[in-house]
Amino acid sequence: MEFFGHVIDGAEVKSAGGETFASVDPYTREPWAEVALGGTAEVDLAVTAARRAFDEGPWPRMGRAERGRLLHRLADLILANADLLGLADTRDMGKPITQSRGNDVPRAADNFRFFADHARLTPAETLPMDSGHHAYTRYDPVGVAAAVAPWNFPLMLETWKIAPALAWGNTVVLKPAEDTPASATILARLALEAGLPPGVLNVVHGYGPDSAGQALTEHPGIDRITFTGESATGRVISAAAARHLVPVSLELGGKGANAVFADADLGNAVSWSIRAIFTNAGQVCLAGSRLYVQRPIFEEFLARFTAAAEAMRLGDPKLESTELGPLASETHHRKVRGYVESVADEGGTVHSGGLGDGWFVRPTVITGMPATGRHQREEIFGPVVTVTPFDTEDEVVALMNGTRYGLNAMLFTENLSRAHRVSARLRAGTVWVNCFFIRDLRAPFGGAGDSGVGREGGTFSREFFTEPKAVVMQIS
Repeated sequence: MEFFGHVIDGAEVKSAGGETFASVDPYTREPWAEVALGGTAEVDLAVTAARRAFDEGPWPRMGRAERGRLLHRLADLILANADLLGLADTRDMGKPITQSRGNDVPRAADNFRFFADHARLTPAETLPMDSGHHAYTRYDPVGVAAAVAPWNFPLMLETWKIAPALAWGNTVVLKPAEDTPASATILARLALEAGLPPGVLNVVHGYGPDSAGQALTEHPGIDRITFTGESATGRVISAAAARHLVPVSLELGGKGANAVFADADLGNAVSWSIRAIFTNAGQVCLAGSRLYVQRPIFEEFLARFTAAAEAMRLGDPKLESTELGPLASETHHRKVRGYVESVADEGGTVHSGGLGDGWFVRPTVITGMPATGRHQREEIFGPVVTVTPFDTEDEVVALMNGTRYGLNAMLFTENLSRAHRVSARLRAGTVWVNCFFIRDLRAPFGGAGDSGVGREGGTFSREFFTEPKAVVMQIS
């Protein structure tokens, strides 16, 4: 059985008391790795190391070009170890290898490359003044950033947090999700191989409440907290951060709505809508789990959508042929299973799909679910979609906005005016038109309501991971 330790101050270490926990392969439902179990002591060591690396080490004092060179080197190593990293995430959470290795690993490398270049190339403001003064802005690193990552896109979302923090000269303590610890340790090993100084990137494994997660987010030595995960956990972290007046960036839950208008390219809409809900077995905060289809095309769309869902290949996520793997854990499978088993009680009908063997849930299509049903209101986080007809644009906008979440939405139409008009009316951090999950790392990413606080990406990440400083000089 493989072992994954904490990485603190440039060394991979066990917990002080030797405590460990198992990482379970969701396909075999058997432990495949042993992981160091950290707590307050390990967090203290990691924060101390990160603080020392920031206060005394070379990292924040390097030129941005030199930091960028090391981050590009790390990106090279990520790609060179794509098989290792992809398999780690697949074995940890059941993601098909074609997604973990083919999508998440390249995206992780791209995150480092983008933010390395963004920090080097993005100009600051110069502000000539009529009073005989000159003002300019500096963007200096803030110190130690705490990054708490989720289990559904382990490597990719870890790097989305780590890369901008490091690029702007901060040091980091990462707490990966307990269900998906392996790729975080591998990433930290590669960071040391790339030449990042000790203490710049630290990893502490453990659980959330009364464990490493709570100790990290409550630690007085932290200067920023970036978290992706459940809305309830985000509230707890926000309260902890408030006690130390620490800024937080929270990317939380979602209940994505997807509207298909009668004039849409039907083949394109079906293809993207399948990806929007069934990628990663629906374990995506951006998942298009509420699908609204205009009535004139409802029956045809539903038939084509259902056929595409039923054609998906379930199986061992380590096989190239698998399109949908098991859910990530027994606990999560129990949650999603509860939603599948309660469809009739909520007034809906399972049109296709249902429970599979082990921790599998087949691509499940629900029809007839009322707007007040739990399946329309709550984040299921599995391969379960409700499909509902609508008549008018005003009606579907109201339905799409009828949620406490506001992370993302999709719409499919060939009418350019409608695309702009509806996009403007939707309460969501991202709106995709005729596509899904296409990202430009310069664009803001985040949500409203229960979907979070703040935005990251491009200059938005710069604002979060730096302390903008105005310098005003008299010149005459």
